Amino acid sequence: MKAMVLKGIVDLRENRKPLVMEDLPIPEPKEKEILIKVSACGVCHTELDEIEGRTPPPRFPVILGHQVVGKVEKLGKGASRFKEGERVGVGWIYWACGKCEYCKKGNENLCPQFKATGRDADGGYAEYMVVHEDFACKIPDVFSDTEAAPLFCAGAIGYRSLKLTGLKDGQNLGLTGFGASGHLVLKMVKYRFPNTKVFIFARSEREREFAKELGAVWAGDTEDTSPEPLNAIIDTTPVWKPPVEALKNLKPGGRLVINAIRKEDVDKDYLLKIDYPTHLWMEKEIKSVANVTRKDIEEFLELASQIPIKPEIQEFPLEDANIALLELKERKIRGAKVLKIG
Repeated sequence: MKAMVLKGIVDLRENRKPLVMEDLPIPEPKEKEILIKVSACGVCHTELDEIEGRTPPPRFPVILGHQVVGKVEKLGKGASRFKEGERVGVGWIYWACGKCEYCKKGNENLCPQFKATGRDADGGYAEYMVVHEDFACKIPDVFSDTEAAPLFCAGAIGYRSLKLTGLKDGQNLGLTGFGASGHLVLKMVKYRFPNTKVFIFARSEREREFAKELGAVWAGDTEDTSPEPLNAIIDTTPVWKPPVEALKNLKPGGRLVINAIRKEDVDKDYLLKIDYPTHLWMEKEIKSVANVTRKDIEEFLELASQIPIKPEIQEFPLEDANIALLELKERKIRGAKVLKIG
């Protein structure tokens, strides 16, 4: 099979082609595993964190990609959830133990043994991948393969982020950063909370205009003050300045939810600008999002099919994965980037 392989941590400023195309053996599904013939895989900022070492894979070489869509090609011994030919997808959650205190409470995203697709195990930047059958999900027919791919991370993690805000209909929501996840959250909010106003903070004028096209009532720069105070804000940026600036826009008792696996160090000194009376006083809260559960993915796919949410996508062939990643690094974003495979 063809696969785009990461062989070690690199600095994208020095190496603009971190992934190498290789011919590899097609993996064999083990007990309870399925072999997936991959047709599409979303490109996520977390891949940049893996490449640059902020959330490094435990081994190299590794195949990245955790927004995977394809058809079941082969069943491992004892696998029975799916039939050959069925369309399935895999998100960031590759495996959790199912036995710890977190898994038993449905919080498998917090499992100490959590394994991530495309980091702790080979992912979807390839023509085939294997996964335990319990961690694959069936995909609603309303979505094409490339439309479905971003739903497995950008959509699912956005869904979890929105749940963690505790938002109620009619309350004001802010989104700082407006890429793959942000635009799907906005579509969710317009459907689930029709009386909620959404305010966007983004560096790019293009992103701000895109947000207003999708129904945002206001869009400003990262440092701007929103015209109305906000009950909750979701941060989807890779750096520290946007969430720090966002805190000043929260109402008393408001909550900032940070949706990022890691933050870059480029502006970590911005944290020193946190002023307690301005940013945290009056019982404001900061909450992080850690991974996703299978339930998050399944619930979001059902919601997305009802609306239906059709993500804005840019397609790239597998061999152009480095181009898609570099555009993501350089903030050339409108919706989600997806590799079309096979």
